Amino acid sequence: MSISNYLDKVNQHYKSGHATEHTYRGDLAELIKAIVSDVLVTNEPKRQSCGAPDYILTKKEIPVGFIEAKDIGDKDLDGVKKTGNKEQFDRYKASLNNLIFTDYINFHLYREGELVTKTSIAKVTDSGIKPLPENFSSFENLIK
Repeated sequence: MSISNYLDKVNQHYKSGHATEHTYRGDLAELIKAIVSDVLVTNEPKRQSCGAPDYILTKKEIPVGFIEAKDIGDKDLDGVKKTGNKEQFDRYKASLNNLIFTDYINFHLYREGELVTKTSIAKVTDSGIKPLPENFSSFENLIK
């Protein structure tokens, strides 16, 4: 699956008005597998000591990363609001050394609890999800 195909699927669901955070999970797993084919992407893995991140990425049965996904347009993807994602994100950053927070179009990569990089492959507009192809290669590098 290409990033463009992924965004087409995301946009279709988003525009339906019936999508939730969980709607996009299979599509993101498929996209990640297309970018890093030697990594197993597991949606809803077993709980970790810090909680239950939405995905675990493993290579030869060894965890290489985790992803916590929120709904498109989540207002606290930086995890700074006490009434938002702060408590959960702080727990995950303290325990998981290679971690991505996403709303399926914005991706924030943390290593050892510190922000390494972030990128957006699309933005929400009045007419739906608009791809940002100029960021596709930085996204692929972030995933790799």
